Amino acid sequence: MDTTQRYCFKKNEKLKSRKAIEHLFKSGNQFSNFPFKILWLFNETTPSSLQTGFAVSSKHFKKAVDRNRVKRLMREAYRLQKNELKNQLIKNNKQLSVFFIYVGNELPKYDFIFEKTGNVLKRLLKILNDQQLNENN
Repeated sequence: MDTTQRYCFKKNEKLKSRKAIEHLFKSGNQFSNFPFKILWLFNETTPSSLQTGFAVSSKHFKKAVDRNRVKRLMREAYRLQKNELKNQLIKNNKQLSVFFIYVGNELPKYDFIFEKTGNVLKRLLKILNDQQLNENN
């Protein structure tokens, strides 16, 4: 049997529903880890165990090509590192919505984004494990 890890970011893993995004912004939790502001919320209604959205402020990046570049870097770094969090969510039978907002004001390098995305995903994994411990007690 083939046990290689698949790194993909499928359509059902993308947070696109206006209602879901509004609900996340209204009642979700948040933390900052420069250059990101992260909003997250455990859901029961998502079609996938992990749904994610990305945004970049037009206040800091006037040109759409720059905003799109930053979002592309964020999505790629996330795609390569999300599997551990996703597997843990599946194991615990949880659904999580996450929204990454880039709050930096200069065009980043990929290595920087990759490192910071890894830090954010580790923190989300810690939050998941803490909540799982609280439910068991």
